[in-house]
Amino acid sequence: MQKGTVIGNVWATRKEDDLQGLKFLFIQPEYPDRTPAGAPFIAVDRIGAGFGDQVIVTRGSAAANMSGDTKLPIDALIIGIIDSVDIDTKRGE
Repeated sequence: MQKGTVIGNVWATRKEDDLQGLKFLFIQPEYPDRTPAGAPFIAVDRIGAGFGDQVIVTRGSAAANMSGDTKLPIDALIIGIIDSVDIDTKRGE
């Protein structure tokens, strides 16, 4: 799993039949201190995340297998909206 922030929407009026009804969002992956941790990517959202939300994303086969028997052609899925993050900043000193 990976933490990130929603930085935008992706509008696709034409897409694979199995992807109809799914919302796509741009995610900026982040470290716990909210600094960027790589390039933004697109993730499917089924839980109602929105611009500025911190989210938890799963990638790879876990995302593709979100819908029972049908393996969807996706590689990132938002699985949670983060309420807060507590980090022990003294660790590693």
